[in-house]
Amino acid sequence: MEPEIAQNHSQSAEEKKCSSNFRDYAARSKPSVEALYRENHEKQTLEFVLAKKAEFTPPRRKEMGVWECLELLDGMQDESDPDTSMSQMVHALQCAEAARAAGHPSWFQVVALIHDAGKMLNFFGEPQFAVVGDTFPVGCAFSEKIIFHEHFVLNKDSQDPILSTPNGIYEEHCGFDNVHFSWGHDEYLYHVVKDYLPEEAAYIIRYHSFYPHHHDGAYEHLMASKDHDLMKWVKKFQPFDLYSKADSPPDREVLKPYYQKLLHEFFPDKIWW
Repeated sequence: MEPEIAQNHSQSAEEKKCSSNFRDYAARSKPSVEALYRENHEKQTLEFVLAKKAEFTPPRRKEMGVWECLELLDGMQDESDPDTSMSQMVHALQCAEAARAAGHPSWFQVVALIHDAGKMLNFFGEPQFAVVGDTFPVGCAFSEKIIFHEHFVLNKDSQDPILSTPNGIYEEHCGFDNVHFSWGHDEYLYHVVKDYLPEEAAYIIRYHSFYPHHHDGAYEHLMASKDHDLMKWVKKFQPFDLYSKADSPPDREVLKPYYQKLLHEFFPDKIWW
């Protein structure tokens, strides 16, 4: 059965700020954002991604609670984000509160709360180019729809006679589950939580940073029917991730009991990271 979800999914979140103020990479107000993407686009090769998957999956680095992880993220800022300088814990609560205010069910609120918890990778010593930022397939040509696409000239895969073709190592319509994506918090968190959440929730977590597709339609030739069915959930979630960002942080001590109880509906006290 398809999970119930509120229809007016973006209104309360969108009212926070005008949407044109977000993802304003053209203004390039933060040179550090482009510098991070330059490193990301140079180093995120198929070889690199396969090595990181072997290193971090299945997750067995540390056993801890989900709320404990979110509290650790209070000390981290996302260097790829041009929209906010707030900590990741603040963003998590803002996003979750927007989903809650819009009347979405508990599983969707949980996704809103934890979608960036995979940035825990940063506390395992991973550099931000391998943790944050928009995601994209590797093992095939890099789409021009990827932000700061010009920096892929530095990526060795862009010169490979197979990896630089539209299909690369994949078959058309093989499905995104069979495609290797740039390594970061999305893919990592998917492996941490996939056994605890509904399929729709896990799919949102895995592909919520895949802006070249859900914003610009790139890589449709690799989609399977499953992706066409599930990508709508990513698009429903996207406004909450983007437009819930505000300058005033929520009162986490007031919200903590509600969200701890919500997390306990889906997760045991501790899980492997």
